[in-house]
Amino acid sequence: MPEPWVSVDEVASHLGEAKDSVYRSIEQKSLPAKRIGRLWKFRLSELDEWVHAGGACQDEAGKETDEDSE
Repeated sequence: MPEPWVSVDEVASHLGEAKDSVYRSIEQKSLPAKRIGRLWKFRLSELDEWVHAGGACQDEAGKETDEDSE
């Protein structure tokens, strides 16, 4: 059975972030998302891989934050 697509609400809950932060991450940090019509959809497995690869730890310029260098 293929993995289901989830909404911004579900991603925000999964990450413990606000929906606005999810939308910013799509624009600024290349969060793995697919636009279907007007809606953004995600696969949680892709999202988890992105987080583990350090995608969530980059600032807007694509550089690691100070927290990452510790």
